[in-house]
Amino acid sequence: MISRRTFFALSGATAAATLARPYIARAAAPFERPPLPFEPDALAPTISKRTVELHSGAHHQAYFDRLNRLVGGTDYTDMALEDVYVTALENGDVAIANNAGQAYNHILYFDQFAGGPREPVDYLAEALGRDYGGVEGVIDAMREAAGTVFGTGWVWLVGDGDALDIMAMEDAGNPLPTGTTPLLGIDLWEHAYYLDYENRMQEHLAAVLTNLVNWERVSERFA
Repeated sequence: MISRRTFFALSGATAAATLARPYIARAAAPFERPPLPFEPDALAPTISKRTVELHSGAHHQAYFDRLNRLVGGTDYTDMALEDVYVTALENGDVAIANNAGQAYNHILYFDQFAGGPREPVDYLAEALGRDYGGVEGVIDAMREAAGTVFGTGWVWLVGDGDALDIMAMEDAGNPLPTGTTPLLGIDLWEHAYYLDYENRMQEHLAAVLTNLVNWERVSERFA
């Protein structure tokens, strides 16, 4: 069962809330894709080496390349990556918002697998038990939320104060404009899973959440 608020938001939605700061290094343009925090074969067999190489080296890199071309000579060059995303949404600069969002989303995505799978700890462990009955409950809720996304997108576990929530968003959408803190995100774009799972997106999602997520890393974001 999905928690009390499950959002289905278009990536072009207006940003109107306080920005939740991410847990990544921030720098102004030119923006650079950080290296993977693990070897490309470290996620196999859940995610194959080939998928990781294409996902990171081709797709993620392309978002950075396009973003740097788009923001050249604009005020966005002096902003942090997450501020580019939120401000571009507010300004209606869709192409910039999409590429900044995807660049940011994938940093969090790959980082959540660093160090290998771990159990949640501290406040996150308590909140998962309280709001979802534990990790299995949040996996079920995220699978249900992912099923509401028509086409490409993301499903996010977010921190909302001391509570947890799930947001399902199309395209490059992420929770930053809502004022909540992105804790964990699963990529629903076909490039994330199609080589390994073909059209079985929800099977991929469940396998990733069960086998790969370093919940200690996610706990640090919540703390």
